[in-house]
Amino acid sequence: MSNVNPTYNMTSKVEDQTLIMERTFDAPRELVFKVFSDPTHLAHWWGPKGWHTEIRQFDFKPNGIWHYCMRCTDKNQGEFYGQESWCKAVYQEIIEPEKIVCIDTFTDQEGNAIEGMPEMLITLTFLEFEGKTKLINHTRFASAEALKFVLDMGMIEGMAESLDRLAYLLQELQ
Repeated sequence: MSNVNPTYNMTSKVEDQTLIMERTFDAPRELVFKVFSDPTHLAHWWGPKGWHTEIRQFDFKPNGIWHYCMRCTDKNQGEFYGQESWCKAVYQEIIEPEKIVCIDTFTDQEGNAIEGMPEMLITLTFLEFEGKTKLINHTRFASAEALKFVLDMGMIEGMAESLDRLAYLLQELQ
């Protein structure tokens, strides 16, 4: 399965248990990496349109934790309004400004994994060319069923909207 959505300027494809999403930003690699590694910037763009991200903990280093909540603040989103989605990423590897690897899980407010929710091994690769940055997001799941579960939740659309918000922030920062 492969998809190019012109609204989002993001491509996505599924390979077995892996979701691959790519987008190119008109910004230098160091800046794109910075907005992933700085909690102040991250809170401004992470999450789909109409959602606000609150960062509870952020320690950007191997074995460091990023514990956060995405909260729907848009009344126009109907049943989603007021909903919260708590997650925790544990950084595995960081090579500035080239790569970030983390394990991301759905959690409760205290950061405890929610049983039955999929765990994701995420590898973000930042490639620079002609003053632009291509972001490649490889998200691997334990099974094809776990991947289907998050696809049904709207992961591709949510990530595409997050990356749209990121593109706007990068324009403001340059």
